[in-house]
Amino acid sequence: MQLYGLLGYPLTHSFSQRYFSEKFKELGLTESHAYQNFEVPSIDAFPALLQKYPDVRGFNVTIPYKKQIMRFLYEMNDAVKEMGACNCVQIKNNKLYGYNTDIIGFEQSLQPFLKPSHTHALILGTGGAAAAVAYVLRKLQISYLFVSRNSGEQTIQYQQLDAVFLSKYTLIINTSPVGQYPHLTASPDIPYELLGPNHHLYDLIYNPETTRFMELGKQQGATVQNGYEMLVLQAEESWRIWNS
Repeated sequence: MQLYGLLGYPLTHSFSQRYFSEKFKELGLTESHAYQNFEVPSIDAFPALLQKYPDVRGFNVTIPYKKQIMRFLYEMNDAVKEMGACNCVQIKNNKLYGYNTDIIGFEQSLQPFLKPSHTHALILGTGGAAAAVAYVLRKLQISYLFVSRNSGEQTIQYQQLDAVFLSKYTLIINTSPVGQYPHLTASPDIPYELLGPNHHLYDLIYNPETTRFMELGKQQGATVQNGYEMLVLQAEESWRIWNS
């Protein structure tokens, strides 16, 4: 049995298990392939997990372990080294090889929405997904700032967002879990009344389909998208890597 899975905590919002189970069914691989959730409350439990499941050929990584998993990798590609985040691991000869498929999913799903005016972006959150988003924005030559509760290098605080910032930063990407099911009424703390038709809001959350963040943006005339297409694209890239 070739086993694959998703490493994270908690995993109540897992898209991957359903997606790959359906994929294996379509490909006639249910007898030889399986995908399951590996929910561990601490990354320190990871080595024991590998011992428990010796048939694991690869796994995806989600919140909060995209950065923490890196210390277990035997080798990582240049993108992972640069951004400091890994969301896809291939296991060959008992060695772990790290990749990031978020960058494929994010770039390909964002591009149809980009306009020439989208030259500056705000990245809400500073976790592993934010690192992938920043990597893609650098590639696309879009300037960006992180927005977080704490200020720092290339990072401003939510309360600093004003009309001057939002007239310039017209691409806003939510990489935080704020607004994810079951917290349907929550939204990142930005001044939505300052948004307009020039803004594009991208929420990496896919459940619910329309988050409060997206809803409030639409009310101001902004274009919006959720993270579902990104997830599909990154899942397919993971499958390609595991089979390479």
